[in-house]
This record gives sequence, structure tokens and C-alpha cells, in this order.
Amino acid sequence: MGKNDNPIAFLDSGVGGISVLNEALKMMPNENYIYFGDSKNAPYGTRTTEEVSAITEKNVEFLLAQGAKAIVIACNTATSAAADYVRNKYKQVPIIGVEPALKPAALNHKGGKVLVMATPMTLKEQKFNKLMEEYQEYAEIVPVPCGGLMEFVEQGILEGEDLEVFLQTKLPDHVRDETSAIVLGCTHYPFIKETIIKVIGHPVMIYDGGVGTAKELHRRLERSKLLSESQSIGHVQVMNTLEKEYMLTLSEKLLVKI
Repeated sequence: MGKNDNPIAFLDSGVGGISVLNEALKMMPNENYIYFGDSKNAPYGTRTTEEVSAITEKNVEFLLAQGAKAIVIACNTATSAAADYVRNKYKQVPIIGVEPALKPAALNHKGGKVLVMATPMTLKEQKFNKLMEEYQEYAEIVPVPCGGLMEFVEQGILEGEDLEVFLQTKLPDHVRDETSAIVLGCTHYPFIKETIIKVIGHPVMIYDGGVGTAKELHRRLERSKLLSESQSIGHVQVMNTLEKEYMLTLSEKLLVKI
């Protein structure tokens, strides 16, 4: 098997990065993939930058040892904390991060109110604040720290009263009133998109970085001449550090079927 048939690895603090992997699967179904969920160390969003950076470096090393030809850090928190560092350390392999889709949201809703739902750490990082400064002239950008939200997705709770009540505490009336767009700044959140819209209570556009990340992955693979030439549907290997059967079952449930 040539290097072009080696897998693309997706790394996240749990099952959230599957939302990004799903976009890659739709775009490049002939590639092979490893999905690595680090649920044992979740949530990343409440850890220090140094902790997340060290964990991410260790996980990248593991995935390179599995033969990964490219790595997607499919976690906003890990991207903010560690992407630049691991890119500089492992220059031999394309490493792609994710970031909140704030640019299209702000430019498509000029003068409107744009909420950015993300982990507290993502919102505190310099990377996000530079992004917000760049586009705050176009829209009213409101960061919404959502500590505790990704845990619902990790437990497979994607709808229902408990989730709605929790979201109402994060999105009180004065926050959700007159909102025209929401940026999902955590890869777990697309799986609860419909519940978020329900809690907002009026039509609102939802933006996440999954499609943009998949497109960037394709560009980087093409530039490095690493795209698979196989005409067959590839396979996905799912791993999780928690080593619990229900985590693997949930991961399989969240994957798109191609």
C-alpha cells in the first residue's frame, strides 16, 4: 500500500470532531480515515492551554505512528492551544486545524447580531480574539461561553428537555433576542443544531467550520500530492481513549453513511 492510501487522522476531545469528519467523508469518500476521540481527557475546554497543548502533541505522535498521512485537529480548543506548535514540530505532514466560521457569518449578516457559542477556553484564546477584532466592524459579535454543553453530546443527548433547559441558561432572552446568526465554535455543537434553533425561538442561520475545514484538507492533500487514487469507498477506523463500548457505538451512530 502506497503512502497515498494511508489514512487521514481526525483528532478531537471526544465525538465532536465526527461532525468535521462527516464533511470530509462526503467530499472524499475514497480516502481511508482514523477517527481518534480523546474522551478520557475531555473536556479540553476547561483545561489550561499548556495541558491541552501537551495532550494534543502526544495524540498527534500516536496518530503519526499509525501511519497518518495528514492530521485534522477537529477541535476548536486544541486548534487554539496547539495547532501552531505541532505544525512547526511535525513539518513533514499536513496538519489542519479548525476555527469558528465567524468570517462568513459576519459578512453575510452585516449590522446584525452574531452569537459565537464555544468553550470558555476557545473564547479566551488570542486566536479567537484576533478573529473577532477583524470582523467586529461588520456585525455585533457576542461570545457565548458554553462550558458543560459538549458533555451532553458525549453522553449521546442530542435533544430533549434537559438539553433545552441547559441551553436556556446559556442563551437567556437578552442574548438570543434579535440574533440573526449563530457560529458554532465547538465541533460537538453541530449535532445539537436543531435543539439550539428551537431554544432561540426564531429563524436563525447556523454556521460551523466543518465544510471549510474539509475543503482546506482537500487543498493541502492535493498540493502535497497525497490524494488517494483509489476508486473504492474507503474505510473509517474509530478509536477512543475511554475504551468504553458505548463511546464506539455513539461514534458509529454519528458517522454519515456513504
